Amino acid sequence: MPLHAMGEDEGETCPVCRGAGFVHPLVDSGRADFGRVVPCSCSVGELRRRKTEFLERYSNLGSLSQLTFDNLSTKGRAADPVSQERFAQIHGAAQAFADDPQGWLVLSGPGGSGKTHVACAIANQRLSAGEPVFYISAADLLDHLRSAFSPASETTYDELFEQVKNVPLLVLDDLSPGSATAWAGEKLEQLLNHRFNTRRATVITTDTPVDKMDDRLSGRLLDNDFCQMWTIEQQSPLEHRGGLRLELLRSMTFDKFDHKRLELPPEQRQNLRQAFNLASGFAASPEGWLIFHGVNGCGKTHLAAAIANHQMALGGEVFFVVVPDLLDYLRSTFSPDSRISYDEYFERIRCIPLLILDDFGEQSATPWAQEKLYQLINHRYNARLPMVVTTCLSLDEIETRISSRMVDPSISLVFNIIAPDYRGNVKPVRQPRRH
Repeated sequence: MPLHAMGEDEGETCPVCRGAGFVHPLVDSGRADFGRVVPCSCSVGELRRRKTEFLERYSNLGSLSQLTFDNLSTKGRAADPVSQERFAQIHGAAQAFADDPQGWLVLSGPGGSGKTHVACAIANQRLSAGEPVFYISAADLLDHLRSAFSPASETTYDELFEQVKNVPLLVLDDLSPGSATAWAGEKLEQLLNHRFNTRRATVITTDTPVDKMDDRLSGRLLDNDFCQMWTIEQQSPLEHRGGLRLELLRSMTFDKFDHKRLELPPEQRQNLRQAFNLASGFAASPEGWLIFHGVNGCGKTHLAAAIANHQMALGGEVFFVVVPDLLDYLRSTFSPDSRISYDEYFERIRCIPLLILDDFGEQSATPWAQEKLYQLINHRYNARLPMVVTTCLSLDEIETRISSRMVDPSISLVFNIIAPDYRGNVKPVRQPRRH
């Protein structure tokens, strides 16, 4: 019988461990496990909490921890019954994989189809079961591996690469091997070869068709004994009324925006509070344009989504869209299979009462993209229609025809968010030493 069981009332300090949380519970020297240190029952809850916090930090999911099976529609985002039935099968396969991760689960589909939500739902279910999982996008992984070579890096290349290679469950999001440099392609091949040969459970999302991939990678993905390959169908532009259908963006409200961020210097905290106040004021009465500029992860997308969610809750008509997705949707209307014409779709966006353009950036570099964005923004400028824009670019880096309208004080307010990326840097979590 554990010594702690000999009895204090709950809530009092354990008379045996004295709050240390550990005790030699067995005094019978004839027992095989005599002298073994085990957690005292008074510390079980605290140890469980510490383990959960450790696994959450290790997972690198951050705000993606909100993407679960509970808020994932079993029908997906397509309207036609065939696509909905297909997504229901994918949903079931993902839940089964989350219950018992074996082999590789590969989710293929275009941007906005829901594949990242499915992948993160698997990761979060494993976390809730107390199992380790590591999430990272392929682009972020390569960036962090490159930065690990810097003498100033707190993380060595070997530490990070070993963590990703050997974690029991890896979620590798947005794998695009066709666009990788020779070095990047080699790193991805090393990673996936290792996990394939060691039979480590992996979830991969990609918008690249298998037949466009390198033969060595496609050969692994088509190994039916080890890999499940599922393709999520594209929704039509009409169904994508805006990115707020994505569960993560719907959860970005003013209540959930941390504008205090006590770890920041006072100047940055004050700047973030000002951005919050500007956004909440705009949401209450959308007039003119609000342009948020800042680094990735500073909170500008959250504030833009919070404005949209607030207006929608009031019954307002809002279109929230990531600019690269908008350009893709515009291009897709030229397809013979499109259920909406380009003119109809573009006119709808031009005249929507509140338009929110997220991640306005380098994707506007092509002449066609520049012209479409100029037409859209010029119309809203002349019609004085409310708009919110987020961008990582300085206004000097944006085409003059567009930036000149963004800086017009008669309609636009540009605010630079100086807070750093709230997600921090990816660092391998060191396992505690065992004594």
